[in-house]
Amino acid sequence: MAEPATKHDVFQAIADPTRRRLLHLLGDDELPVTVISGHFTMSRTAVSKHLRVLADAGLVKDRKVGRETRYRLDPEPLLELKRWLAYYERYWDNKLSALKRFVESDSNNSEASDPFGSLKLMDKE
Repeated sequence: MAEPATKHDVFQAIADPTRRRLLHLLGDDELPVTVISGHFTMSRTAVSKHLRVLADAGLVKDRKVGRETRYRLDPEPLLELKRWLAYYERYWDNKLSALKRFVESDSNNSEASDPFGSLKLMDKE
C-alpha cells in the first residue's frame, strides 16, 4: 500500500524564502506556472515542487484552464500564523516598554543625584 502524501503545515511552507517569494508573487494575480517560473532562476519543475508544498499547506489553490495550471494565493491559512505571532508581538511590546521605563528611570535618577557623573569617570582615567 502506498504511503499518504506528506501534508505541510503553514509554518513549514513559509520557512523557505523561495516559497515566500512565490506567495508574494501570487498576492495580486492568478498566474500559470510558466509565468511564475520566469521570475526564478530555477527550473519549472523546481518551481512546481515549491507550489505543491504551498498547495499542501492550503496557501495556494490551483485550477486547470485549458492545458495550463494557474495558481492563486489563498491567504486564509495565514491567519493561523498571524494569531501565533500576535502573542509574541505583545510579548516584545511589553518587554520593550519595560526596558524603556527602566532606561528612562535610571537616567533620570542618575542625572538628579549626580549631574556630573560622566565627568568624574573621565577624571579617573
